[in-house]
Amino acid sequence: MDALTDVLNHIRSSGALLGRTLANPPWSAAFEEQASLSLVAMLRGDAWIIDDGAAHHLAPRTVAVVVGPAPFSVTSDPETSPEPLYVQTEAGVCLDAAGNPADSIALGTRTCGTQLDADDVMLTGSFTVTGRVADRLLSALPRVLVVPQAAQRMAALELLEAETLRDEPGQQAVLDRLLDLVLVGALRDWFALPGAKSPGWYRASSDPIVGAALAAIHEAPHEPWTIELLARQAHVSRATLARRFTDLLGEPPMSYLTGWRLCVAADLLERGDATVQEVARQVGYSSAYALSTAFQREYGVRPSRYRRSLTAA
Repeated sequence: MDALTDVLNHIRSSGALLGRTLANPPWSAAFEEQASLSLVAMLRGDAWIIDDGAAHHLAPRTVAVVVGPAPFSVTSDPETSPEPLYVQTEAGVCLDAAGNPADSIALGTRTCGTQLDADDVMLTGSFTVTGRVADRLLSALPRVLVVPQAAQRMAALELLEAETLRDEPGQQAVLDRLLDLVLVGALRDWFALPGAKSPGWYRASSDPIVGAALAAIHEAPHEPWTIELLARQAHVSRATLARRFTDLLGEPPMSYLTGWRLCVAADLLERGDATVQEVARQVGYSSAYALSTAFQREYGVRPSRYRRSLTAA
């Protein structure tokens, strides 16, 4: 299992908010959902994502991903900043500029705007994820990443657009999975762009030596890995693996293994009801005490208290 697949297995949309916006320029929309990940795709026309004073251009069929909960806006005219057509709130409700429900711009299933034959069409989707594994990816991404149409290698956006307009049993599950597909494709395409600052573990996955060791760690973090066993997976000496791994990822193999195990352990504590002992076995620690010691060293709190703090929140 490659590192990106393993990370993305922990980051999946559930109950995502999706919708289309149809409008003639000038227009803008504000997004205050506090989502972890937001998809913005221009299906027709041009627009700009405005975030903290920076403007990111979206040409037709461009896909963008906005990372993090801070508010942002999308506009057809970054110079004049027209009044928002609507404000998307954390509760998933669209409000007009006066703060009232924007019923007057409802044009159909998951569609709002001024008219069905409008010049500009925007597709948006967002969801929130929690956990240490999610943080590991999100913290490595820029606030806004843009993937032009020429760099896109999957046609999933068309499927998501079509499904957004349907309202059938099981529709939310379909939309969630399609949004996942579009986001995964966007991330892979962006990572492949020249100059993209992809995480070290992503770049290292394609390395013939380090990639083999990474795959072993992510496939079976519970195994009693040593530097020697990982070197055997890569068919090199311990010294060669240690040197190359550290050069590409900025930390030794065993340090990376520990960090990943503890990320997974934290998420298991947050999302399940397994005992600390059971979690320890799942991530490769011999006992609850061994996991607790490493967990406190990394996060400053013991696993049991960590779980209680999440429950209280």
